[in-house]
Amino acid sequence: MYEKWMKTAISLAEAAQGQTSPNPAVGSVVVKDGRVVGMGAHLKPGEAHAEVHALHMAGHHAEGATIYVTLEPCSHYGKTPPCADLIIEKKVKKVVIGSTDPNPLVSGQGIKKLMDAGIEVVTGVCQSETDALNEYFFYAMKHKKPFVTLKTAMSLDGKTATNSGHSQWVTGPEAREDVHRDRHLHDAILVGVNTVKYDDPSLTVRLQGGGVSPARVILDTQLSIPVHSKLLHDAESAVHIICGKNADREFEENLNQLKNVSVHRMEEDAIQIQSVLSYLFTLGIHSVYVEGGSEIHASFINSNAVNRFVTYIAPKIITGQRAKGVIGGTGIEHMDEAFNMIIQHTSMIGTDLKIISIPKGDE
Repeated sequence: MYEKWMKTAISLAEAAQGQTSPNPAVGSVVVKDGRVVGMGAHLKPGEAHAEVHALHMAGHHAEGATIYVTLEPCSHYGKTPPCADLIIEKKVKKVVIGSTDPNPLVSGQGIKKLMDAGIEVVTGVCQSETDALNEYFFYAMKHKKPFVTLKTAMSLDGKTATNSGHSQWVTGPEAREDVHRDRHLHDAILVGVNTVKYDDPSLTVRLQGGGVSPARVILDTQLSIPVHSKLLHDAESAVHIICGKNADREFEENLNQLKNVSVHRMEEDAIQIQSVLSYLFTLGIHSVYVEGGSEIHASFINSNAVNRFVTYIAPKIITGQRAKGVIGGTGIEHMDEAFNMIIQHTSMIGTDLKIISIPKGDE
């Protein structure tokens, strides 16, 4: 009965995914007498929510109408007024909701406010799809840390570079574009300082149709990042450098003088991954796209800090005992110590195989 219009609201929210964080992506449709009179999506943090756009488009037609919204309307004052209040003010007859908001500032309070005002509320419509819209947001609200995707790219024999360290490019252009789409959907990209030293990457989103470049997070225990590194000077997005407690304080002050660059000193000598994730959550970062290198990958895996693995396998054989592999660390002694995975999806991206998997037990 309600699915048709909720799916329209979902499509509106999908169009804005990757550009609303730290807010969730939300779509809304106002329907009266079987026709759409208003629609909208939340487009950018700090700006009007989806319901506001939809109700303003509906104008006087909102009275007595049904509004469909993918996520429970907010009931509190943040950067914008409560959407629940506007729905009541516009004399909407019915509110159809996909997902309940896990944010403790909302969580059921929006629904209660609407019902107390005498408005009929229907919940759980297309919930699996509306939950999926904001998987990272929901996870972060529940666990108080970001959702972590670990991305790797390798040859058929498990290599990421040749004996000399040359790594551009293992995968083809289609797979690299796919990576940029995933970057756009995450709040932050994370690498170790060695990746910055050897590759001098920008870690930005470069899509033909545009996209939002997430924050860059660099794990740098000794604070040895080269001061001429491109990402320190491009001002494309924020750069968060995380170091151990004994790192050079004078260099820290110099880095903090750079635009969009900030250094966070951990309480431990060595960087603890779970502490890093807790800190990133306080910055409003709800999802992290980990891109290496191999020792960073090992640290996240050994800390049980990965929610999803995205692996690209190129139809190439690199060979060589000294050629770099995907995951570093000291390794395991026995096969029963291996980290067991569940493969969720496979697809061909150009000439490369893409595998999405999750740790067994997280299914």
